Amino acid sequence: MTLLADLLNTVFERRHRRETPAAAEDGRPLTELARALVGSAGETSGLALAREILTRFAALDDDAKLTFFHDIAATMNIDPEAVRTTLDEYERNPSKESYRAFTVAAEPARQELIRRLNRVPGATEILVNMRADLLRLGRNEPELQALDLDLRHLFASWFNRGFLVLRPISWESPAHILEKIIAYEAVHAIDSWDDLRRRLEPADRRCFAFFHPSMPDEPLIFVEVALTKGIPGSVQTLLAEDRAAMPAEEADTAVFYSISNCQAGLASISFGNSLIKQVAADLSSELSGLNTFVTLSPIPGLTTWLQKEGIDWDVDAPDAMRAQAAHYLLNAKSRGGLPFDPVARFHLGNGAIVHAVHADADISDKGRAQSGGTMVNYLYDLSKVAQNHENFANTRQIVASTEVEALANSFDKTPKQER
Repeated sequence: MTLLADLLNTVFERRHRRETPAAAEDGRPLTELARALVGSAGETSGLALAREILTRFAALDDDAKLTFFHDIAATMNIDPEAVRTTLDEYERNPSKESYRAFTVAAEPARQELIRRLNRVPGATEILVNMRADLLRLGRNEPELQALDLDLRHLFASWFNRGFLVLRPISWESPAHILEKIIAYEAVHAIDSWDDLRRRLEPADRRCFAFFHPSMPDEPLIFVEVALTKGIPGSVQTLLAEDRAAMPAEEADTAVFYSISNCQAGLASISFGNSLIKQVAADLSSELSGLNTFVTLSPIPGLTTWLQKEGIDWDVDAPDAMRAQAAHYLLNAKSRGGLPFDPVARFHLGNGAIVHAVHADADISDKGRAQSGGTMVNYLYDLSKVAQNHENFANTRQIVASTEVEALANSFDKTPKQER
């Protein structure tokens, strides 16, 4: 299926390159070209306009990009009066025509602009990068948040699970893909090709990534997996240079020890849930001896929260670090009642449970700085993830093992100097 998708995508792009002749450069301002594209009725002229907009946008400096974003956010917005009028008419006389009039009024023209830009072969990746620019440049620009919501709305449809292709990444994968795995690794840095090889080549190591047919050379998200006997409590043990590999058939546990999102422009477009469940299903089919699926996850917000709460922490006090981490994972909440920790929000939202907390599990500089070296196993019980997900989504209920609950209850919040 992957080969077929690649072939169809290649044929599609080549066909459109043949059918769409190059046009002379249009001297109009970029924002005027954008408005002309939305009003264009011809397919060929529309493709030429879209291609020129994308080409010229990519060449802009940051100030000019921000100006372009502000212009389309303001001039291609909805007309509130038209929305009110058409909604009133739909309420008075609900029909196909009145509903269509309302939906047209309620959708800003910039959504149609983005759709028309995406008709150009290869434009999807450019638009993802455009949103990365918007997030980077417009972080403190409230008036651009609605524009970002439009992009998120469209990307959520274009990048839904039905369009994604799961591919295994191995040491035999193309070099340009392997280079991107090194570059995009966000949890445990890959510091050399030998390091990458240790993560991909042994029989008890796996890596999987989601790709989109419109971006066949760009992984969207990938997960690194260790096949082990038992549940590990140290990432250094998993990644040790001198570790002895074992036959995959002897493993009883699949450990998701690194999950990295690759595209800044797809922030808030969720792939991780589908990725973990698909990989777990595929590994279960391949290896009948696997009966446990866990993560070995960082706790990136722990030391920040401890400092904010005025709580002392000491990497040389492992029992105290574990208790602090357990309390943090189960009880530190944001205003909306969600866990303070972003990794916890992700895995608990997927239906996992907090299974075990380990001290001295990541002794790298990064690991000590963000969590005092502690890490956590989130357990994916495939028979219960759906119910856990529902409970977490509806009531913010966090499910944890009795061991983690006991650790959290043993937490002493008293500042060190007052004990």
